[in-house]
Amino acid sequence: MDIIQKPIAASPATEGMSIVSIIDTLFSAFNAARLREGASLWSRVMSRPDVTVGVALSGALTPAGLGVSCLVPLIKRGFIDYITSTGANLYHDMHFALGLNLFQSHPEVDDRILLKHGLVRIYDILVKNDVLSETDAFIKELCRKPEFDRRLGSAEIHHLLGKYLHSKQKELHLGDLSILAAAYEMEVPIYAPSPGDSAIGMEIAAAALDGASGLSWDINRDVNELAGLVFLSRQNGGRTGVVILGGGAPKNYILQTECYLQYTLKTDNRGHDYFLQITDARPDTGGLSGATPSEAVSWSKLKANELPNAVVCYTDSTIALPLLTAYLIEAQGSRDPKRLYRRRDEAVSLMTKMRRLNARQEKAL
Repeated sequence: MDIIQKPIAASPATEGMSIVSIIDTLFSAFNAARLREGASLWSRVMSRPDVTVGVALSGALTPAGLGVSCLVPLIKRGFIDYITSTGANLYHDMHFALGLNLFQSHPEVDDRILLKHGLVRIYDILVKNDVLSETDAFIKELCRKPEFDRRLGSAEIHHLLGKYLHSKQKELHLGDLSILAAAYEMEVPIYAPSPGDSAIGMEIAAAALDGASGLSWDINRDVNELAGLVFLSRQNGGRTGVVILGGGAPKNYILQTECYLQYTLKTDNRGHDYFLQITDARPDTGGLSGATPSEAVSWSKLKANELPNAVVCYTDSTIALPLLTAYLIEAQGSRDPKRLYRRRDEAVSLMTKMRRLNARQEKAL
């Protein structure tokens, strides 16, 4: 990396500037510059056909409308190949496809009054209890259907949920509002690292408690499938990149594929090629959400020689993601989808084959 780059020679903002022009010319230092670097990395490098892009979602993104405004367009335009997410983001995503409203408010409201009027608060977003109960009822009905009555990986559960949500939003003439529905249509697999940690997980658990469904989460399938898709993506010189919005379990899940591949398949790959994280977490508290790319190198989650292709922007995802989305759409338009959902069995088969080959080689020694 060059120590001295181009001079800071900011130009005056002008009427009618495009988003690409604003970010490229006006975002010249501090986290604005990191956002500019991240936009360039995702648009000009990670959008290449040979790069497989995973996105990790944490924090209340879908209640804030970022599923509808940003993530659905990115999925539909082929910029996202697979997703790891908190269950809560996927649960709140469902409200939109069901035609249920969330409301803007402010964070200083009296929560005792909200409780009395059947409202719950996510900082400055209000949700009626009826919205939660209607969404819960929708999940309850679905997970008792015969196609759900078995052990499934989270990608398959979310794909089936997406199928019904896709149909529901069409029936209601709502347009493309749901991440799950868009992922179903574009065959983007979605994984939940903590599947029981959401209302989706609780409804599935309740169905099992009632004896109404044999549906359960196949966690082993998830770990092998996700790592297999990353391994499959690297065949024939392919590369992988991650975009991490927030941190937490989805961040670890999308990065631990590297450790798992090195352990199970004895691969010599030492991490993802490209790394972009939007976070407001500090690194010095020791939490994963604030852990730096260089720390990820020590775990072999990110290639050491690719640190120049690792960007961390310390800001709120609700600020950064709309800017990144608009930048990608303006700069690139769209990208051919990889449709990785249909390749899950192939990925697990490849993992199994390589694992057995390693076992034979070790036994021969």
